[in-house]
Amino acid sequence: MSLPVPAYGRESLADLGPSVLAALGVPGEADVLGLPPLPRACVLVVDGLGWELLRAHADEAPYLSSLAGRPLTAGFPATTATSLGSLGTGRPPGGHGMLGYQVAIPGEGRLINCLRWDDHVDPETWQPVTTVYERAAAAGVATAHVAAGAFKGSGLTRAVYRGARYVPADSLGQLVARAGEAVRAGERSFVTVYHSELDATGHVCGSRSAAWRHHLAFVDLLAQRLAEVMPPDAVLYVTADHGMTDPAGRVDVDAEPGLRAGVALLGGEPRARHVYADEGAVPDVLAAWRERLAGQAWVMSREEAIGAGLFGPVPAPMTARVGDVVAVPYADIAIVATKAEPVESSLIGMHGSLVPAEQLVPLLSRVAAG
Repeated sequence: MSLPVPAYGRESLADLGPSVLAALGVPGEADVLGLPPLPRACVLVVDGLGWELLRAHADEAPYLSSLAGRPLTAGFPATTATSLGSLGTGRPPGGHGMLGYQVAIPGEGRLINCLRWDDHVDPETWQPVTTVYERAAAAGVATAHVAAGAFKGSGLTRAVYRGARYVPADSLGQLVARAGEAVRAGERSFVTVYHSELDATGHVCGSRSAAWRHHLAFVDLLAQRLAEVMPPDAVLYVTADHGMTDPAGRVDVDAEPGLRAGVALLGGEPRARHVYADEGAVPDVLAAWRERLAGQAWVMSREEAIGAGLFGPVPAPMTARVGDVVAVPYADIAIVATKAEPVESSLIGMHGSLVPAEQLVPLLSRVAAG
């Protein structure tokens, strides 16, 4: 199966932030998505709302389905930390360095979980790129990020949302009310709103479940209410960080000695693995993983993955974060580790891969009616 590469620089999540800033009149930003010039923009990010899932469940989301829209590619891997890094910086993953759910800390022989973070890793060093919020604020645009209070001050928040005023909102009603207030600040404004619970529902119950469909209906109402509170000179965008699939099969690394041999660290997640090899073991690990996963996954060396452009350009300081071997299922399987990762291995809904169900996310828009 041919290897698809995210559409960086054309139609990807990394292009959304700069395009919004350009439409707001921020100098030096490129509007590659061709967004309309308006002084206020609000971007609703619905965690886990894949383009294909939305199209398949239009009846549960009539409002969202009525909006003009098109798909974007999330970027690789199609996972929350990486995608929020791309949204928050306007750079492909290789540029901001948030290269997966779990990646190696170079030279330390351990992983960092980029959602839960690590107190010994400085977020502003790990993710050194100036954010879209910082660039907007420097141009006189009022910025805010509206999300659950539990995320305020987290390592991920500091890495990707710095420069934005953090507005805690712990219910759907608060998200709407506080976003409506924030978007009216200043003469120009840029506000993002983040809702995480659709993704959580999919992980636990599956993206094919009744629970997921019911939650999509609440998301649909959230988007409609946000549109209703927008001032007449604002545009509402709705997007997501990744899609989701419910893999039927499991390849358990902890149950297959041939896949564990020579592996120092197993990073990434079940649909996008970073495999870090012991010294001198890279050729053997690459060969073993290729043989075992033939016909089920793209299995590449670090150099092949970077050379193919999966992460966009990767500067030298970031390359060691990429696995020595990168394994990306395209078949209906998950590469789990039931002993090392019991929680992640037990999930029903998963994401991370390059297949359309996980990679494509919506870009929907609604200009406020006043």
